[in-house]
Amino acid sequence: MIVDKAIYRNGRRQGCGDLSDELDVLRLTQDGFLWIGLKDPTDDEFALVNEELHLHPLAVEDAVNGRQRAKIEKYESSVFVVLKTLRYIEATSDIETGEVMLFIGDRFVVTVRHGEGNPLAGVRQRLETEPDRLGHGSLTVLHAVMDSVVDNYVVVDREVRKDLESIEEQVFASDEGGDANTIYRLKREVLEFRRASQPLADTLSQFMERGRGGMLPAEMMPFFRDVADHLRLVNDHVESYDRLLTDVLSAHLASVSVKQNEDMRRISAWVAIAAVPTMIAGIYGMNFAHMPELTASIHVGNGEFQYGYFLVLAVMAVACVGLYRAFKRSGWL
Repeated sequence: MIVDKAIYRNGRRQGCGDLSDELDVLRLTQDGFLWIGLKDPTDDEFALVNEELHLHPLAVEDAVNGRQRAKIEKYESSVFVVLKTLRYIEATSDIETGEVMLFIGDRFVVTVRHGEGNPLAGVRQRLETEPDRLGHGSLTVLHAVMDSVVDNYVVVDREVRKDLESIEEQVFASDEGGDANTIYRLKREVLEFRRASQPLADTLSQFMERGRGGMLPAEMMPFFRDVADHLRLVNDHVESYDRLLTDVLSAHLASVSVKQNEDMRRISAWVAIAAVPTMIAGIYGMNFAHMPELTASIHVGNGEFQYGYFLVLAVMAVACVGLYRAFKRSGWL
């Protein structure tokens, strides 16, 4: 649907009537530009805009279908820009991706937003308070939208860093040792982050290089350089998060392996201790005809005390205590 549309002359917003008539006037006077904002447009809604602006069919197809890689494509009479938007969901620590697409042509800008991330109403409102910036034309809109998207990357970057610090604390500073599923989920979100930010950095660098002395005026170059610097910093962080998460996952798996080995040593030690009385009981529990030690006795007063069974129990106890102390000293228990 069309969220907003307006004419901007000398940086000031004006009402917009019929798109075709307004564009004819703008191109005739060479003053100002038309800005149309769309949100999740249907084929029919986009066809109405395309009928008036005559956009390139390949760019229109990408804009309607969505799910594009970040890029800047220059066609005969327009420039098509795809930006990947990110939104951090606090409740689940997930990163939701969306898209903002821009068509920049002769005296018009069309912004198309897919998804809930990075609303553009605030961008338009901020620009309308700075008529001097809007006076530079449609490239000011491109910079403002791109700057907003990258600023949102910085916000997501900050939240991912908090999640990473929390996972590090769980793995290295707690007895529980963290959860492999949590580590893997964050690593997957970092990869999603990287797929959005890295292609944009490469594309923006090429766009600035091609636009130097051409479609990018000298006064706009510092603004795009500033966006590129912020984006480069974010990408450095994302790469470091990816490497660090790989190390954390390896450390977690090593910790789990060590704990499993410790558990197996304890189990083995207790099995060895239990094997002694089991063996003795197995031998002396047989119905042999002659086992003298079981019938050994001493005379006590007028009676006779048979101590054979107590002797066997004492041997079992001494053996178990000896094994227990040996395993305790070796660290198995």
